[in-house]
Amino acid sequence: MQHQTYSIRDFYFWKITLSLALASFFIFASMYSVQPLLPVFVRKFNVSVSTSSLAISLTIIGLIVGLIILGFLSDRIGRTIFIKISLVGSVIPFLLIPLTDSFVLLLVLRLVQGFALAGLPAASLAYISEEIDKRSAGVATALYISSNALGGMMGRVLTGYITDHYSWEAAFYFLAGLGVLILAAVFILLPKSRLFQPSNLSFSRDMEAFFFHLKNPAILLVFGLGIVLQMSFTGIWTYLPFHLEGPPFSLSLQAISYTFFAYGLGVIGSPFAGWLAVNIGLRKIRIAGIITLSIGILMTLSQSVIVIIIGLCVSCLGFFTAHSLTAASVSEQATHHKGSASSLYLVAYYIGVAAGSSALGPLWSAAGWTGLVALTGLLPIAYIIFVNVMSSRFRKNMAE
Repeated sequence: MQHQTYSIRDFYFWKITLSLALASFFIFASMYSVQPLLPVFVRKFNVSVSTSSLAISLTIIGLIVGLIILGFLSDRIGRTIFIKISLVGSVIPFLLIPLTDSFVLLLVLRLVQGFALAGLPAASLAYISEEIDKRSAGVATALYISSNALGGMMGRVLTGYITDHYSWEAAFYFLAGLGVLILAAVFILLPKSRLFQPSNLSFSRDMEAFFFHLKNPAILLVFGLGIVLQMSFTGIWTYLPFHLEGPPFSLSLQAISYTFFAYGLGVIGSPFAGWLAVNIGLRKIRIAGIITLSIGILMTLSQSVIVIIIGLCVSCLGFFTAHSLTAASVSEQATHHKGSASSLYLVAYYIGVAAGSSALGPLWSAAGWTGLVALTGLLPIAYIIFVNVMSSRFRKNMAE
């Protein structure tokens, strides 16, 4: 019997959309939950700032590996099983980490958790495209991506608040309990795949599609922009708790965690940027987003908490504008294997997260907040100038 895709009028469309939104919320809350806790880890485990930041970057490395491996497997085995495994694998480390006094074991569990987290992003968008018609898929995808931003924001806020009032262990147990509830909801609500067709391509053929894009200089510049944007953005947010807990601010962890509400502008920024790009042009709006990101970052040099918060809001608006349009431009640059190009951009994006988490640690130690802001604020502008120069050369060479 031939099955039809679901539309927005169908009950099963909303079951899929709600399931993926809940799963996305928890996965991204889990991914970024430790960001406000890094100063706590420094004191609790007697490690350096750079070492504590590995709690984020190793998770992202596990995620990158998982995106490649689990993406390959989901094309052959199915979608829903990896969405469910992702949730199970995300909950278990939250139950085990509070039981250890070893920071090394904490990092190992975060690495494993990162690998498990990848199951959702590796399968979810493909699942939406297979089960939902093209007109309605945009709504489901938008709600899924909005849940990414919402989950990342609330994961940071909740762990900061609970840790300040109770303990970081209590925060992890709370996330585990929340994860169990969401896991149960997803197991009940998420429909089985009906239109999934297993791929017969070998792993080497998949890798050929990946490497195809690495020979395209124009698309490499886009991947590089993804790394630069995320490295600058993540760098600010990773070391912000250390900056605000010290003099002259001396803020509590609860107060610091509230600054992550600035991420709410990401939910607004992405769709608004898409509308502006249609009416004004993708390239112009992307450049405007990058400039806005840099201005917001540089504003955090202020000694006023109010100005810093405004700067964080401005940087969030600029980042999500630039990031969403950079991701959209990947499909324009890729002439073949568009799915592989999108996956590679996702890998580049998360390389930027890992770099912003740990690679900037020595700069923080040597030059403090001023040095960190100078690099992360000016690098995106410098890179977009580089991109424009190189793009002009590519067009000139093609014309000749």
